[in-house]
Amino acid sequence: MADQPALTDAGRRDLLRTMVLIRTYEEAILREYHADKAPGFDIGKGLVPGEMHLSAGQEPVAAGLGAHLTTGDALTATHRPHHVAIAHGVDLLAMTAEIFGRETGLGRGRGGHMHLFDPATHFSCSGIIAEGLPPALGQAFALQRAGSDRVAVAVTGEGAANQGAFHEALNLAALWNLPVVFVVEDNDWGISVPRSASTSVPSNADRAAAYGIPGVRVEDNAVEAVWNAARDAVARARRGDGPSLIEVHTLRLWGHFEGDAQGYRSDLDGVPGRDPIPTYAHALEEAGVIDAGALEAIRAEASDRVEQAVAFAKASPIPDAATARRHVFTDSLADIPALRPEGAFA
Repeated sequence: MADQPALTDAGRRDLLRTMVLIRTYEEAILREYHADKAPGFDIGKGLVPGEMHLSAGQEPVAAGLGAHLTTGDALTATHRPHHVAIAHGVDLLAMTAEIFGRETGLGRGRGGHMHLFDPATHFSCSGIIAEGLPPALGQAFALQRAGSDRVAVAVTGEGAANQGAFHEALNLAALWNLPVVFVVEDNDWGISVPRSASTSVPSNADRAAAYGIPGVRVEDNAVEAVWNAARDAVARARRGDGPSLIEVHTLRLWGHFEGDAQGYRSDLDGVPGRDPIPTYAHALEEAGVIDAGALEAIRAEASDRVEQAVAFAKASPIPDAATARRHVFTDSLADIPALRPEGAFA
């Protein structure tokens, strides 16, 4: 839009800085996750047991979107949440401690990497497909009622666009003119199912028309195009003009989860050449926006921040097993007498 601010060279450097920080973080989590699972991969072993879904390749979505949000805006994410959390300003130390299951984590080590909740930045995520859309609606409704110009954003995957919650959320957001932006990350794969085998339309952005709201698809995992689309959608929501839908054709560089051999993917040979970070860094160097020294400084800064977070997590205490019910369940029904009718559970 002509009346919206244009992306400056400083803004371009910030986009790259965010993308490099995200990738550096995911590479460190990858390293720590696999460090003690040898010689044979055992998903239940190690400092970080359980599934791990990393976002390498999807950095442009987080960086381009996050540039237009403040920590006062609400953001919900998917089971692959680290990139979006980092771009939204979630504390790196507390997030890493949560991933490692430590008492200093966002959820005191109870939630793990798919269940990150940060009230300070109004961030949340879940392992349930399309789960983040209804909470984003509730947050947008509260912000609207409060007369605020803050917005809510729901980031989800292309597979979630076939869930009922997706369509129900778009319908209600449009009906109530809520200040919410829906962002679909299309990485071509719903676990091992190609998008072509699960979705009947060429672009989920086309579905916006059914609800009378704007829809745009960003091709080629282009961070500046994401920045432009997010700029317009977030500004529209802040003005009180209602919801928008953005779909970004992004890239999953690594497996759906760590340990995924990806034997189902026929496109793997071409994936490294589509890596968005070296592509964007090269473009900025060619344009004279950044030089080799500045790029190295960005990488060094990211490495320092990430290694500090990993060290903090490793040095943090593991929750006492005796407190397993604390912060999760009440110790006794007597703690909630209003919910206990006389004679119930006798």
